[in-house]
Amino acid sequence: MVQNLDKSIDHKALFDVFSSFGNILSCKVATDAAGESKGHGFVQFETEESAKKAIENLNGMLLNDKQVYVGPFVRKEDRKSVSSEEKFNNIFVKNLSSTITEADLQRIFGEYGVITSAVVMKDVFGQSKGFGFVNFANADDAARARDALDGKIFNGKAWYVGRAMKKSERELQLKEQHNQNRNPEQCTNLYIKNLDDSIGDAELNELFSEYGAITSSKVCEYGSSFLFVSAFVKSSSP
Repeated sequence: MVQNLDKSIDHKALFDVFSSFGNILSCKVATDAAGESKGHGFVQFETEESAKKAIENLNGMLLNDKQVYVGPFVRKEDRKSVSSEEKFNNIFVKNLSSTITEADLQRIFGEYGVITSAVVMKDVFGQSKGFGFVNFANADDAARARDALDGKIFNGKAWYVGRAMKKSERELQLKEQHNQNRNPEQCTNLYIKNLDDSIGDAELNELFSEYGAITSSKVCEYGSSFLFVSAFVKSSSP
């Protein structure tokens, strides 16, 4: 499959570009009802080896001053079965080095499809904040870019590349992660009640010190009759 074709590229021109890599069985530029190019086309080779050579050599090249994407064709029904996740066009990328520019994002992500916008977020001084957004014209291209570039190292920094989420989605995700990370066994505060009147702060500290380092302990007396006595012990280790 070939995407981001210039409108002037017709069937013959596409055939001429790809024919040097092997015997072509079919070659077509998709057109609308008026016969105008839709900006993408299909080339079918006789062998898989020829197709791979064409992808390796032509993906990202300039045809009539437009950078084209060349990749394997995936049927629509197969693309739907690959993942049941929500389709997305907008990608969030973070951990960018300070030297990465919007032109770099256009170039790197442009290898996977047509990009409508790419922006590096900056502070009030014009310095990169280390993250940005890339919007694709096609959701399948966005997913392919996400899968290919997430974790890739650029300028010594591993990128995080994922679906750009709304603020409400991010907050929900953080809340879920927080709940998953909570472990009752890690609680370091103890509440003790029904202590004998003779137990003071020093005795309480001595009783619990053999189980770990104690950062604070306090016996609290409620009422003048001392019928109810409680204590809090906070340990620095679970």
